[in-house]
Amino acid sequence: MRNIRLIVEYDGTAYCGWQRQQNGLSIQQLIEESIGRITGVESRVIGSGRTDAGVHAVGQVAHFHTASHLDERSFLMGINSLLPPDIVVRSVREVDPVFHARFDVKSKVYFYRICNRPVRPALERRFAWFVWEPLDLEKIDGALDLFRGTHDFSSFCSSHTDSRDHVRTVLDIGVVKQDKDIIQMTIEADGFLRYMVRTIVGALVEIGRGKRSREDVAEILEAKDRKRAGLTAPPQGLFLQEVRYE
Repeated sequence: MRNIRLIVEYDGTAYCGWQRQQNGLSIQQLIEESIGRITGVESRVIGSGRTDAGVHAVGQVAHFHTASHLDERSFLMGINSLLPPDIVVRSVREVDPVFHARFDVKSKVYFYRICNRPVRPALERRFAWFVWEPLDLEKIDGALDLFRGTHDFSSFCSSHTDSRDHVRTVLDIGVVKQDKDIIQMTIEADGFLRYMVRTIVGALVEIGRGKRSREDVAEILEAKDRKRAGLTAPPQGLFLQEVRYE
């Protein structure tokens, strides 16, 4: 059996998330169905991890096993010909049989986009969180170090997260103003809990609005209590940027 690695880009607006679910259409399902039509055999596609409904990706990594003799370009062109316009496989590569898209992950990088202006956007509505109140980037930047390093992120994840262990290591976190209206936050960690990035972004936005202080957020992190964190940023601003294996 061959092991085929994919890098996938998608607009998650129309989907229930990456993972197959009974109550909606997923990215995983559509890719599996496309591969099955090409090879004539059902294939299970394993992603580096879940992205939730409405969340996007520019560098999701997945793999599948196949006995097909199709070359990499034929897989690339064939899968993409069967996928809808909002999902595309960016690359196909045969890899070592032991490679596992999920278990071999060393870190992941997400970015979150905020449209910060007085009037709601038309073009950015599916790809950024609209925040009309002016955000103080200096205050946000001054709180980023609270999240760096190894912490128990129980206050910054969904109460329904699948993981019992809430300790994660944030390797890097930053905020930049990309242009007049767009603020982008980027975070890299050895792993993420459900809603972790969106809850961290929500807390930082509250700091930028002047509704919370750096000290407030430090206490929330220490409390290890999801009820203390408050706001969870909406999904449309979140992108899986990269999955790292080295």
